[in-house]
Amino acid sequence: MKHLDLTFPTAAENLACDEALLEWGEQDGAAEVLRFWTPPETSVVAGYANLAAREVDLAACAVRGIPVFRRVSGGGAVLQGPGCLNYALVLQVAQAVELQSVVPANAYVLERHRRAMESVLGRPVRVQGQTDLAIDGRKFSGNAQRRRRRAALFHGTFLLGLDVELAEAVLRRPSREPAYRAGRLHRQFMVNLNCPAEAIKEALRRVWGADEPLAGAPLEAISRLVRDKYAQAAWNLRL
Repeated sequence: MKHLDLTFPTAAENLACDEALLEWGEQDGAAEVLRFWTPPETSVVAGYANLAAREVDLAACAVRGIPVFRRVSGGGAVLQGPGCLNYALVLQVAQAVELQSVVPANAYVLERHRRAMESVLGRPVRVQGQTDLAIDGRKFSGNAQRRRRRAALFHGTFLLGLDVELAEAVLRRPSREPAYRAGRLHRQFMVNLNCPAEAIKEALRRVWGADEPLAGAPLEAISRLVRDKYAQAAWNLRL
């Protein structure tokens, strides 16, 4: 597996990069990739199937000048910004039987991440609600996937120092939530790890065997996806 530590200047470019890497993964002989990026700006990112006005307080975002985007994967709306570490995995589904359907793929990836995070934090970490990682019943990592014929994109966020009060202000209560949330508000449910991002990157590179740097990113595909999708209100604000 190759690794790529690359942050673009805008949220649109960073979201487009994840999707472009998935497109790249569909090509013959494509390498698996582990990418890291840190949000250069504060934004809200809705899941693929979300109704933006149902999951996001659009007026609160507008007042604060926070743009709203939509990612290509499932899951709920999230706040992105300083204090987040994002990763993206592009995996070849033929490499493991667990990767050939959604639920086993969640378990396959998150069990590796659970072990990696226990090594970083030195305390018990649990997989909760199929796509979350939690400590003491509070979520510090949310994850989602998008599948193609040959490749799967599995990506997510680690909360290191996110403004959870701001998340409370701009995100509505999710229309779907895991049972372990037990009706808690965002600020009661989410927790920051307050640990170095580099420690998490190293742990994930190690657990995935991502020893070799990727030579470059698919810049033409990223530009196309920004132009045709992530810069378009018709995509981002679908109601």
